Amino acid sequence: MNGDALYAIGDLARRTGLTVKTIRFYSDAGIVPPTDRSPAGYRLYDIDAVTRLDLVRTLRELGLDLAAIRKVLDREASLPEVASAHADALDVQIRTLRLRRAVLRVVAERGPTQEELDLVHRLAKLSDSERQRLVNDFIDDTFGGLDAHPEFVAMMRSAMPQLPDDPAPEQVEAWVELGELCQDTDFRAAIRKMVEQQAADRAQGDTAGLHHELTAAVREQVEAARAADIEPTSDRAAPVVDSLAARYADVFGRADDADLRQWLLTRLETGADPRAERYWQLLSTINGWPPSPSLTPVFTWFIAALRARSGGAHPIPG
Repeated sequence: MNGDALYAIGDLARRTGLTVKTIRFYSDAGIVPPTDRSPAGYRLYDIDAVTRLDLVRTLRELGLDLAAIRKVLDREASLPEVASAHADALDVQIRTLRLRRAVLRVVAERGPTQEELDLVHRLAKLSDSERQRLVNDFIDDTFGGLDAHPEFVAMMRSAMPQLPDDPAPEQVEAWVELGELCQDTDFRAAIRKMVEQQAADRAQGDTAGLHHELTAAVREQVEAARAADIEPTSDRAAPVVDSLAARYADVFGRADDADLRQWLLTRLETGADPRAERYWQLLSTINGWPPSPSLTPVFTWFIAALRARSGGAHPIPG
């Protein structure tokens, strides 16, 4: 056949590999209109129809809808423009499917109740901006109206959960737990107390640097005591308590007496909520950051040692 030949719909089906029914559908939709009709009224198509049908089939196999394909064929939009837009849409779909897969793996491992499953799905499908808004709401509620260390507040606001495009089940679990934690009223109240303590320190001229120095001193001396198998309630723990109490007394300009030690015990118990450390552990898991060494065993030891010498009867934080 030459280039001017016209094809019946059956011939067109054989040339393109599409069914007659499919070609008729595209023809009725105006995607590949007939060039002419036979004396008997049958549709006839020219060689351009073959080219259009090949392009339609390729674009359909790539997932483009008929509206987008029509724009390409009618030159209302270029093929690169349509392909780029479709690729962007596929990116969103792929991220969604990967997240669903991770959620299903969590469900398979945890076997949650229907209520827990709803929560997992609801929290996991939040967008990055929605996740950040949830965490920012938590920070606003706990830090709002208080003169806390600006560097610490800035660090809190910059450390946002960012689930990767293809999250592992443990990252989804960490995000769900973090989402629950940020909405926990008891946890918010505990953090608020810590921030109030920070604000009180700043009112007395304390700076964030002093806290880092004190934390480093506690870590160094307590880890050495624990490495030496010194029990916090034993007499061997007394020199450690005395040394650290004197350090706090010097930093805060107070006498190293019974009042200081009771004040220090209350201060440490306020800041020893293990959920505060858990917050950062979860954030590290979500964002793929290297885990930070836990300070909970260090401060648990120090609190127990200080309490044994202060006559306190409060339970040791878990």
